[in-house]
Amino acid sequence: MGRKRKHGSGLTGLSGFVAKAFSEATTSTRRNTSQEDATSGLLEDETGSLAPLVEVTTADLSNEEGLRSIDAQTGLVQTQTQGWIEKYDATGIVPYYTDASQVPEHLKKYFYQRTRYLSLYSTPPGCLLDEEGWYSITPEVIANQIAERCRCDTILDAFCGVGGNAIAFAKTCQRVIAIDINPTRLALARHNAQIYGVADNIEFILADYIEFARAYAVRHSSPRTVLNGNGSRQIDVVFLSPPWGGPSYLAKSSSLNDGEEEIYNEGTQSFPPYSLASIQPIHGAELFHLSRKITPNIAYYLPRNTRMEEVSGLLRTNNDQIEQGAGHASGKQKKKAEEMIEVEEEWTGSKLKALTCYFGGLASGQEDMF
Repeated sequence: MGRKRKHGSGLTGLSGFVAKAFSEATTSTRRNTSQEDATSGLLEDETGSLAPLVEVTTADLSNEEGLRSIDAQTGLVQTQTQGWIEKYDATGIVPYYTDASQVPEHLKKYFYQRTRYLSLYSTPPGCLLDEEGWYSITPEVIANQIAERCRCDTILDAFCGVGGNAIAFAKTCQRVIAIDINPTRLALARHNAQIYGVADNIEFILADYIEFARAYAVRHSSPRTVLNGNGSRQIDVVFLSPPWGGPSYLAKSSSLNDGEEEIYNEGTQSFPPYSLASIQPIHGAELFHLSRKITPNIAYYLPRNTRMEEVSGLLRTNNDQIEQGAGHASGKQKKKAEEMIEVEEEWTGSKLKALTCYFGGLASGQEDMF
């Protein structure tokens, strides 16, 4: 599925909107190709019943491109970045590792996968990640898969981190708005985007996404429109990849029933179901509903063990309203009116890495909602 890339002039000028949105408030500081398997079906929740309105698809992302021509002395790929802007070079802000002996013990497992996260990691002057970036960046093949599904004119990456997803979006979307509240990570994201040659397609904004979205909702009664000096701009898609709670998120759950934790910890490959309540900085459901005030088209990147009944519950209120408004419509008409969620399993080889939940016009069969 994909929408034809639109061509237009310039970026959104959203920086001006952010300045206006925060003129009355002070922002706090926090951090915030592929082969598609045609298999699909309905996912069962823990009780064995089918989670309503959730379609599951699988993306096999095993094909990864290796790096070429590596200098034996420096460990850097022997290529040069064109159009490099020195003032956006973030070299020295965080360590750049070329050998495992330089890496802190708790980050080594991520360092060994560095080219899976950023295939141009070794391209001079080298891609940069801070500690949180190492364990939170989306693997590149998955980022590329999501970017293809989210192909549009303007996409907003709400928690851009060190730029893995924003870089991928810049290849499929005309405009990318990359927001992060951490100035270091935003600088690293711009640095990495320069290495990939896509920095000019990305507008980097230092802001708290939660405050941004709330200010947006107050100032714009009509969804999906951002006003600026040139008139209006539309945000087609919002991508949500909020903090999951750190590297130990798989072992966390805020809503396990009595005895459930023991059951899920018996097997080495099983984990307690992940609740949207563990999402940071606010409850994952609240984050979703806040983002839907910007656009109905949401791509929500979540842990692989996320509770599916909570995901399907995100649309329950919306679909109840549709059903009430349908009146005496036939069952088939009501079913067609209900919004569906598509949950894509992100696999690399034999490992399930994460889930991407597509809402609105991003879900297969609902392109007319885009």
